[in-house]
Amino acid sequence: MSYRFLIAVCLLIISSRATTSAQAQSNLQTELTQWQQQDLMQHSTVGFYAIDAETGKVLAQSNPQLSITPASTQKLITTSTALELLGAGYRFKTTLTYSGKLENDTLFGDIVLIAGGDPALGSKYFKDYTPYQNFVAKWAEAISNLNIKAVTGNIFIDLSTYDDQSIPNTWIWEDMGNYYGAGVFALSAYDNTYEIHFSSPARANEQTKIEYTSPVLPKVDFDNQVISSDDNWDNAYVFGSPLDSRRVLRGSIPKNRRDFKVKASIPNPPMLVGEQLMLELALSEIQFNGRILTGTYDFKVKPDTISTIESPRLAKIIDVTNHESVNLFAEHCLKQIAYETTGKGTTKAGLEAVSEFWESKGMDTKSLFLEDGSGLSRFNALTPQQMVFVLNYMKHSSINSEAFYNSLPTPPNGTLWYLNEANFPQNSLYVKSGSMTRVRSFAGQLTTKEGKNILFCIILNNFDCSQMQAVKAIEKLLVKMRAWNY
Repeated sequence: MSYRFLIAVCLLIISSRATTSAQAQSNLQTELTQWQQQDLMQHSTVGFYAIDAETGKVLAQSNPQLSITPASTQKLITTSTALELLGAGYRFKTTLTYSGKLENDTLFGDIVLIAGGDPALGSKYFKDYTPYQNFVAKWAEAISNLNIKAVTGNIFIDLSTYDDQSIPNTWIWEDMGNYYGAGVFALSAYDNTYEIHFSSPARANEQTKIEYTSPVLPKVDFDNQVISSDDNWDNAYVFGSPLDSRRVLRGSIPKNRRDFKVKASIPNPPMLVGEQLMLELALSEIQFNGRILTGTYDFKVKPDTISTIESPRLAKIIDVTNHESVNLFAEHCLKQIAYETTGKGTTKAGLEAVSEFWESKGMDTKSLFLEDGSGLSRFNALTPQQMVFVLNYMKHSSINSEAFYNSLPTPPNGTLWYLNEANFPQNSLYVKSGSMTRVRSFAGQLTTKEGKNILFCIILNNFDCSQMQAVKAIEKLLVKMRAWNY
């Protein structure tokens, strides 16, 4: 067999494989195009980008460089940056101190709580984390263990870790009074969320009654305009800005309920914790006649530490952030990035740090428009290509790859409860979802039936079908992608 013949055969094989690969990619693009042509997509903006996770080869795309609203998939950018800049083992600290002179059984000075931005203090997601259990009572016990029977000064909560703007500039009025729009404070507690317990009459369109709140908010004034309804779901909204003690409640809840719960955001978490500490001091028979103050404490000398609470590792907090899509945790991550990189925890500094980090890694950030850390603002905009850039970097270039990808839920867990697990067996789909009015998005990793991994992002904006119709359409596309052979 001649040397030239062997070369010709090799070239023929290479050419054949290249042709087959090109045809396969063309078929994938055709499938995506056909999917976009269904009626419910006719008036929507579709952004799609998918690459092979190992080679980086583009498999299919549609408007990959178009900046569109990502909703909660934006948490992937915030949490990945937090892992990279703060580290998976980072812990937030909340420190109870006193300032002044301790003589006999009397503290001639103040109890000073130094808040460190812990998003998970008292969180329902960390009920089994021992340092958080009954933490306010434990503070009072720690004070009592110093043989303090009286405090002549005040309870001062030092919030200097963060600025005093708890809500990003572009959040809407409808969101900020509700639990998913909770403000971010240097001292957050109980997910900055409380429950309003209603009772409703047997007939529709009648006034409901607020029975109590949990936790108790003694200084909040409720204007209850919620009525009973034939609808069997929560359609009540709570309106009010952070630090404002007045809350207006509108909408409806199901009729004939003895105890119907509606979640809302605590107006002033630091003050609530201060009030709880004052109550625990009284229960411990510690005399206190001072006030509860917040702000930046003027330490004349270094304070004496009473106790310190450290949060779970950041990786654990990010697990919850992405798995359950907790806006509060994402916003805390953003401000903590700012605090650790600039010394002051502000949303603006955090956003600048995020953008600068990804630009330093080679991302084209010209079309990256970030307004918050969670994706709740409709002013956020990014491209599917940018999202896949983050996914690709975290998979191949980050020491936090495992922590990041483990934070993404698999069907039907977390926020993916509506996806059919049978369509994605053996954890073949790790994905963060996002949703808001007329927005649906998914970004993550999909494993095909052939065992190949695909990194992808799909974002739908301004569709005119229902949310569930949009979800089912995306699920069908993901099922098709599972069968891709390229």
